[in-house]
Amino acid sequence: MRSELSRVLLAFRREFWTVGIFSLTINVLMLTPTLYMLQIYDRVLVSQSGLTLVALSLVALFLFLVMAFAEWTRSRILVRAGVSFDEALNVRVFSASFDAALNQNGMNPRQAFLDLTNLRQFLTGNGIFAFFDAPWTPVYLGVLFLLHPYLGWLAIIFAASLAALTWLAHRATQATTAELVATAKDASLYLQSKVRNAEVIEAMGMSGNLRRHWRNRQNRHLFVAAKSQELGRRWQSLIKGMRYSQQSLMLGAGAWLVIEGDLTIGGMIAANVLMSRALAPIDLVAATWKSFITAAEAYRSLTALLSENPPRAAGESHPKPTGAMRVVGLVASAHGREKPILNGIDLEFSPGTMTAILGPSGSGKSTLARCLVGVWPQWQGRVLLDGVPIERWGRGDLGPHIGYLPQDVELLEGTIAENIARFGEIKADEVILAAKRAGIHEMILRFPMGYDTPIGEGGAFLSGGQRQRVGLARAIYGEPALIVLDEPNANLDEVGEAALQETLATLRQLGKTVVLITHRPAALGLADRIVLLSDGCVKLQGPREEVLARLSASRPNLPPTTVAPQTA
Repeated sequence: MRSELSRVLLAFRREFWTVGIFSLTINVLMLTPTLYMLQIYDRVLVSQSGLTLVALSLVALFLFLVMAFAEWTRSRILVRAGVSFDEALNVRVFSASFDAALNQNGMNPRQAFLDLTNLRQFLTGNGIFAFFDAPWTPVYLGVLFLLHPYLGWLAIIFAASLAALTWLAHRATQATTAELVATAKDASLYLQSKVRNAEVIEAMGMSGNLRRHWRNRQNRHLFVAAKSQELGRRWQSLIKGMRYSQQSLMLGAGAWLVIEGDLTIGGMIAANVLMSRALAPIDLVAATWKSFITAAEAYRSLTALLSENPPRAAGESHPKPTGAMRVVGLVASAHGREKPILNGIDLEFSPGTMTAILGPSGSGKSTLARCLVGVWPQWQGRVLLDGVPIERWGRGDLGPHIGYLPQDVELLEGTIAENIARFGEIKADEVILAAKRAGIHEMILRFPMGYDTPIGEGGAFLSGGQRQRVGLARAIYGEPALIVLDEPNANLDEVGEAALQETLATLRQLGKTVVLITHRPAALGLADRIVLLSDGCVKLQGPREEVLARLSASRPNLPPTTVAPQTA
């Protein structure tokens, strides 16, 4: 069965056939210089006819113009096919890269698009011409046989030896080329991952240590690069030397046949030109072999990416949910971990209620949050929203009904308004309403450009508390039915904490289903229910006062403020 990528390539078979026809025309017309020289040496110079020379020159000029037009048209078709190829795949590669990142399989989205670019450039570059021109090598060899059988056999020997030398060069440099790509990727990814944490690195004086680690990787890459270049140039020099010697030997063989009276001077020169044309595709393959290897690797990588992350099913359309959520037998796991993060979780969340999730670090609280919003990659069991399994919802339909604030707030480069509006159509009244409910409207108005203030990559121009409050406004934008907040008060001061309390109270009054993960006791005062997780299992759950009372009884040494129920 063909892969998705191969099916996309086959969709351009008409363009490839057209390029093949133009290649046929070009390669046939490549015989023009040979025939022209034969006529000049064997007819014009013998007859001393100027009219014949003019006629032959005009015919040759016309054929050269036709060949130039065919070359230009062939290149234009491939360039347009390359653009169409990119347009046919870029959205799919974007989605597959997004899913790969979501599934935590370590795929770098930048590498996926680099692979797509490498493949497109090969399809529109000189390398692909070698494959269209190579089938015409036998034609040139056949013409050489017509001139003289010895020349034909000699050309076959030259072509076979050059092809064999090119193949041996590939075998000799294959390992170092693969190692060169791997070391370059290792050094680049290491540097990218550390630059994202430049402030922490600089503040704690870690740059020297990290620089040493990076230099080790970079020095390894430079060593492999030098080794690869030395080896490659050694083989290139050998191939170039053989190529030059073959041209001279062909000319010498032609001269010998002229001396013997078996070939004319025009045939001798034409044989040398034909020999060059016969070996040109092999020369081009040798010159573009690295780009071919890069394209082949890109093809394999993209094929694996698309096969491992197939297109999502369209999902089902359902009425706007009320927010009733039920979790049955939920088991969540992760790559490289034998023990499940969550094991056998059974919970219910009702509209108009707020459930607080408590538990020590590593108990699975954030994983539970991700399962509730449907973004955890490896899970079993049932997560039902209004009785419908969450995986059966179309993500485009489900997303507007879910508000999610992760523990590590992830804002995107753009304006405050764009982030709150989830980068959709900006409805000013809804953006302002969400900001007011999150208690940040006045704060935003104090910025130089208000809601149109750019926040930088990842919200770099905002403080931690400001990022968290903008993320909260984004989570409640558009009146979602289910709102999951993972440590929403981790970076808040007293003013932010008070604003959060008002936001939570408002969400309850609006009938929203609120799931709150927190360590701070102040947030528990608004909770209707409390769930205590420990070691991936539910240890306690029930009404707030009941759970807090049981916690107080089991942990009498805890401070009273930690377990005492608070009024709403």
